[in-house]
Amino acid sequence: MLTLRQLRYLDALSRHRHFGRAAEECAVSQPALSMQIQELEDCLGGALVERHHGNARLTERGAQIAERAALILSATRDLVEFAHRTGRLLVGTLRLGIIPTLAPYVLPRVIPELQRCYPELRLGLLEAQTRTLLNELTRGTIDVALLTLPVEKTDIETLQLFEDRFLLAVSAKDPLPERGRVTVSDVEQRQLLLLEEGHCLRDQALAYCGDARNEASNSFFATSLATIIQMVASGYGVTLLPEVAVNVELRDSRVKLLRFSDPQPSRSVGLMWRKTSPCREDFHALGQVVLKAASPALALYQGGRARRANCANPSADVQA
Repeated sequence: MLTLRQLRYLDALSRHRHFGRAAEECAVSQPALSMQIQELEDCLGGALVERHHGNARLTERGAQIAERAALILSATRDLVEFAHRTGRLLVGTLRLGIIPTLAPYVLPRVIPELQRCYPELRLGLLEAQTRTLLNELTRGTIDVALLTLPVEKTDIETLQLFEDRFLLAVSAKDPLPERGRVTVSDVEQRQLLLLEEGHCLRDQALAYCGDARNEASNSFFATSLATIIQMVASGYGVTLLPEVAVNVELRDSRVKLLRFSDPQPSRSVGLMWRKTSPCREDFHALGQVVLKAASPALALYQGGRARRANCANPSADVQA
């Protein structure tokens, strides 16, 4: 008979591709895990795994079954969470995924506010690119993700929180006037510095700048905005900087920020979770805390029009 334990072992094996590492994650011996996989193969009537001296490679059929197993395990965790709900918001463990172009700018404000408003919450964090977060959300290893929207997935629900506009970061020596407005043509005349592939901010910058993909700009890709800003300060090029990152990244007098002409480029930031999750109200409460944390940075450039949140009323300002 097929069991959830067997599906958990197959899920671990599909991710680690190694019997030893999968067994370690599942806190069992390697022979015990191997035996359960064998029993699962017998139950399902065919090989799921190719074995190579401890390493494992899923067969095509095994990979398809592992994908379905991940969905079953995720739904099972949601069922358990529903059964254990106390009726109070943000109590217990919450596993939050967040993209790297938001984490260092939002988390230092979000975490203290969560501790103040919801002291019984235990927060687990995963910083990763969007593709990884989507996979982990589907598998159920994280509960909710903070990233940029939209995301094309039918099995998830989203909550838009705020618009994060982009500014053009240039060297302080650049002749462009600081109080003026810039256009895409201004970017095209300069080297556009980008994050490495996989970062949604890179794709958003290229989508807006279009023809600014000159050969020089493609000779340097960074893993963080901090590195790119240092390159801008050194006169190597320009970059698009999200407003939410300004307070952290713009501490160098060698860099100045310029506002784009309307319509200004921006990214939509929000939360995403599985539709089967029973914690929708918790995620709305989390959204209020994130919005409150991000507001000071956004208000710096929006004339104080950023919305404010109140932890005592977690659904007052944010609408799904």
